[in-house]
Amino acid sequence: WLGTSSGFRFRGSCYSGTRGKDIYTDTDKIVLSGNGDTLSIPLVMYQRSNKNTCMHQKSQVPQGRCIKKGQILADGAATVGGELALGKNLLVAYMPWEGYNSEDAVLINERLVYGAIYTSFQIWKYEIQVCVTNEGPERVTNKIPHLEAHELRNLDKN
Repeated sequence: WLGTSSGFRFRGSCYSGTRGKDIYTDTDKIVLSGNGDTLSIPLVMYQRSNKNTCMHQKSQVPQGRCIKKGQILADGAATVGGELALGKNLLVAYMPWEGYNSEDAVLINERLVYGAIYTSFQIWKYEIQVCVTNEGPERVTNKIPHLEAHELRNLDKN
């Protein structure tokens, strides 16, 4: 039998339960063959977690390779090679800025912000409920009064 041993050791990383061979790999799934069985392991693609962060798995096994028991099959968003990898190390110095030393803050270089060195990807889910009133169902529209066209350019057509 071929499977994943509880599926996850680190959040989002997927490991092999037994040895076998990777017969097919793409961004959606990994198909493994071993001991006469075939197992398809679906990969998570840009799903929202309970903390509004992005869950995404990337295959780490080339197609046609033999797999050992316990070998990593897919990395998650916060892992590289099955090990926890949270961002980059940053050396900072805490010092007063122009005499203002009453605030608790750390100054960093603008390049870290504008160069997208430290960014996070979040997925927010919004739901709208349309109620039925005495005058019929409510209408959902992108026509918002008192706003100019350039402020509405990113809204959907409906």
